[in-house]
Amino acid sequence: MMRQYELVERVRRYNPNTDEALLDRAYVYAMRAHGSQLRASGDPYFSHPLEVAAILTDLKLDDATIVSALLHDTIEDTSATKAEIERLFGHQIATLVEGLTKIKKLDLVSKQAKQAENLRKLLLAIADDVRVLLVKLADRLHNMRTLKWVPPEKRDRVAQETLDIYAPLAARMGMQDMREELEDLAFRQLSPEAYESITTRVSELRQFNGPVVQEIERELKDELARRGIVAEVKGREKRPFSIWGKMERKAIGFEQLSDLYGFRVLVSSVEDCYRALGVVHTKWAIVPGRFKDYISTPKPNDYRSLHTTVVGPRRQRVEMQIRTKDMEEIAEYGIAAHALYKDASGAPGEMLSHESRAYAWLRKTIENLSQGLSPEEFLEHTKLELFHDQVFCFTPKGRLIALPRKATPIDFAYAVHTDVGNTAVGCKINGTIAPLVSELKNGDEVEIITSKAQTPPGAWETIAVTGKARAAVRRATRAAVRAQYAGLGRKITERAFTRVGKPFTEDAVAKATPRLARASAEDVFAAIGRGEIKTDDVIRAVYPDWVPPRPEERAERAASGEGWFELKRGHNLKFKIPEGTTSERLDAIPIRGINGDLPVRFAPDGGAVPGDRIVGILTPGEGITIYPIQSASLQGFEDAPERWLDVRWDVDELSDGRFPARIIVTARNEPGSLAQIAGAIGDRGGNIDGLQMHARSADFHEMVIDVEVFDLRHLNAIIADLKAREVVSQVERVNG
Repeated sequence: MMRQYELVERVRRYNPNTDEALLDRAYVYAMRAHGSQLRASGDPYFSHPLEVAAILTDLKLDDATIVSALLHDTIEDTSATKAEIERLFGHQIATLVEGLTKIKKLDLVSKQAKQAENLRKLLLAIADDVRVLLVKLADRLHNMRTLKWVPPEKRDRVAQETLDIYAPLAARMGMQDMREELEDLAFRQLSPEAYESITTRVSELRQFNGPVVQEIERELKDELARRGIVAEVKGREKRPFSIWGKMERKAIGFEQLSDLYGFRVLVSSVEDCYRALGVVHTKWAIVPGRFKDYISTPKPNDYRSLHTTVVGPRRQRVEMQIRTKDMEEIAEYGIAAHALYKDASGAPGEMLSHESRAYAWLRKTIENLSQGLSPEEFLEHTKLELFHDQVFCFTPKGRLIALPRKATPIDFAYAVHTDVGNTAVGCKINGTIAPLVSELKNGDEVEIITSKAQTPPGAWETIAVTGKARAAVRRATRAAVRAQYAGLGRKITERAFTRVGKPFTEDAVAKATPRLARASAEDVFAAIGRGEIKTDDVIRAVYPDWVPPRPEERAERAASGEGWFELKRGHNLKFKIPEGTTSERLDAIPIRGINGDLPVRFAPDGGAVPGDRIVGILTPGEGITIYPIQSASLQGFEDAPERWLDVRWDVDELSDGRFPARIIVTARNEPGSLAQIAGAIGDRGGNIDGLQMHARSADFHEMVIDVEVFDLRHLNAIIADLKAREVVSQVERVNG
């Protein structure tokens, strides 16, 4: 176990102004707090926070972070309190330790809602101070290094959690070395046979090729020196998980892998990066399509480097990364490389003199994903944001937009601005009109075409790749549906007030919202539209002295033409409709069809078409269902008169909108009969939406056909034409 002076010395190597007394106090406090506690391995528990602190010294972090690592389990596992830690070590360190305590029991592979809520806590704690994440990653790394001591039933769960969340988070923060170690440790636990197979094959290849890495390093360094470029060259074999991922991604065997070796070329300036690239490309043949310039276009986590693959010495395919030493520090330590330290005052270090791109990404992700999503949606979208590789596209004005791999112009539009996404109707990719579902590629210039009349279709949620786009589409869809229900509810309420002879104003409803347990009049109307509140309750809330009419009074009003239905029990449902009136009542709710501005659907077993007398039934959560007045299905609603709505058609005679109807055709069982029936419907301009065939006998078939027609006259004309066909024995309409 590391001694007290050894920890101080590790910090002093990179921070000569470290507060030695602070580190000593934290060391002693944590050791005493954990006392005789033991880990599963039998080691003193204090060895764990000490190793976590040691990992963070490798990242060259500030005193406050090192102290927080030493104390990170004290509040959770000992009698220590935040107040005591704040008194002894200051507010900053106490806040960091408390943030770590809140997410101590992170369990991301249990029930989905619980894992999502825990992930939300983690990200929100990180948003306050990114050092929480750095300590948490170091904590997880040490736990993975000692995973063999964990009970067997928990190992896979911890490893999967590491692969799903912590390794991608490390990658997003630019901490590639930590990411690779976390991935390999998790891979070894989850797929031990694959891990063993790959490491064995790599070892055999190493013996076969001999010191190939050293030879390539030497030859590359000498070649650069001859061109006057001073460079440090580091070579290594790829990690087992990286090899496995490439085999899985490309569906190839180990023998087909040709670039198992990677090299880093470190130079002193950006100019030397491009000079070194020129030397490499003139010395060895480049592999087409494998060059990437992350210096001119950095990754969102601040990573900068030139990437290329060449056929190098010994005809080996070699991956090369060319960067400056400053870029190497960012690539190795990621967000931790932004730490600054104060002078000899001994005060804890400050994190992030300027907000890094990686941390800015994290804040933006949290902001996007915390806007009214359910826990499950939050988890889904966070994983989407963590996992995807990047493509870089441009707006027509040259603004760079970083998106996940396989992103579409829909994602691009929402990345530019939520309003741009919500109003997008089309796009141009590199100046050419393209579908909004196109997959974007690196370097694409994307122009989004918008229209204020547009609202995003719900189907976009399944097309979009980014969490921001999916969340925005879902919010817009919900808002549109709510607006539909509110519009319907407002019309229903207005007519209800008219029928009882009471004045209707939205202000009056707004003042009555406390009695209806709603926050606004809009909420009340939406609830009425969804069938959650009865209009009688709204009238009573606005006019407390109002008494609803008795059933017999409703019958009298129906007889006087006031629009109430009379419902009689029995096998047949009857309606009193005053003489001289029609279904086209001016005070009824207008119905235009399924594409109108109300949440309307038609009777599932028969539909309804303009020309039919119709009745609306309000179904909670679904809106209005329209039935022909002769529909037998209406008997099922006799005991719920409050759900009946007075509705009328509002369809222009020249409209090309179609409406659903169902017919049953009995036809002779002979070749070509179906073709004749379909032809008769098509000749009249009808559209077949569904077809079921039933064999009633050897000679006759019964066909249940769902057709879409313009109106009742159109439907009757189709039925007449069908009856005129010799193969047709009988045609009748289904009225539900």
